[in-house]
Amino acid sequence: MHYEIRVDGHMSETMSKAFPELDHVMMSGQTVLFGPVVDEAHLYGLLARCQALGLRVVEMRQVPE
Repeated sequence: MHYEIRVDGHMSETMSKAFPELDHVMMSGQTVLFGPVVDEAHLYGLLARCQALGLRVVEMRQVPE
């Protein structure tokens, strides 16, 4: 499964290193994290990291591989 997680604002390089398994791009005042997610536990772990870092998730969706 591949997912895209959009968070509000531009993440610093240091903060983006908290998600080593995902790539990221910044656009339109948001940071888009994207890449493979192995299972539901991994997905919830990514969301927990977002929460721990104080990131506001604006959209999350599964994308075609």
